[in-house]
Amino acid sequence: MSKTIPSTISHESFVFKYALSATSAVIAESVTYPLDLTKTRLQIQGEATHSLSSAAKHMHRGMIATAVGIAKEEGVRKLWQGVTPALYRHIVYSGSRMSFYEVLRERVFKKSKDGTFPVWKASLSGLLAGAGGQFLSSPADLVKVQMQMEGRRRLEGKPPRVKNTAHAFRMILAEGGIRGLWCGWVPNVQRAALVNLGDLATYDTAKHTILTRTNLKDNHLTHTMASACSGLVAALMGTPADVVKTRIMNQPTKDGKGLLYSGSVDCLIKTVKQEGFLALYKGLVPIWARMAPWSLVFWLSYEEVRKLTGTSSF
Repeated sequence: MSKTIPSTISHESFVFKYALSATSAVIAESVTYPLDLTKTRLQIQGEATHSLSSAAKHMHRGMIATAVGIAKEEGVRKLWQGVTPALYRHIVYSGSRMSFYEVLRERVFKKSKDGTFPVWKASLSGLLAGAGGQFLSSPADLVKVQMQMEGRRRLEGKPPRVKNTAHAFRMILAEGGIRGLWCGWVPNVQRAALVNLGDLATYDTAKHTILTRTNLKDNHLTHTMASACSGLVAALMGTPADVVKTRIMNQPTKDGKGLLYSGSVDCLIKTVKQEGFLALYKGLVPIWARMAPWSLVFWLSYEEVRKLTGTSSF
């Protein structure tokens, strides 16, 4: 295996670890994507907009009913609508966040020789790594959200907004220029920072706590237990920001400016006023239902790929 790797790329290099994490993220995203689409549709339910029909405004479904409805009304393949920009996003996002986190852990804050990393350092590293990775991948995330909503637009009798990934990028550039590609980046980065605080910091802390305080080895069981903890914490911390992010990205725009919300704080206030505080946790169940298997698939494959390529365990 190591002979196929160019000698100029070290197993511990930024580029090599970026490639490993991006590969694992693509695997995890492909498997769990339908839950992400379901989550996005749930978060838009109840949103105040005059463009919806009366029936559409009052139609509320749960997670399973939403997923089944998409399959029946739009076709099973539509459960993967928007998966292409989602994969692009994770190649950039996951590759960046994991690489940034390891740089912060190894070179900036410097973990202990026994592999432990103080919780406050892990939390700060997760926040910074998630924010940086998401900022870079925000354009792909914007396209993904808009493509995920195309099926709903057609059911409401509206003309298609985007045809495919390339068309979506062109439309956004035409309406808002380069800055338009980063529409909603503030709540997007806020969400990613919180999610990665929960995901990276929890996995790192849980894994090394298990290794130092039990007789368990650095194997699949330990990785599974740590990933279960990280998925739950990430879902709880990231859902409110995810709701705000989705609504800002999906809102209609004119001259590059949103017509429903002026920013993340405005969206947060309007959502709570119009729908109540619990509206910020719309989609929590599918978010957790997706993050749990996503974290499991990602961390197990990531640790295994690192092992197969001769790279040290995370």
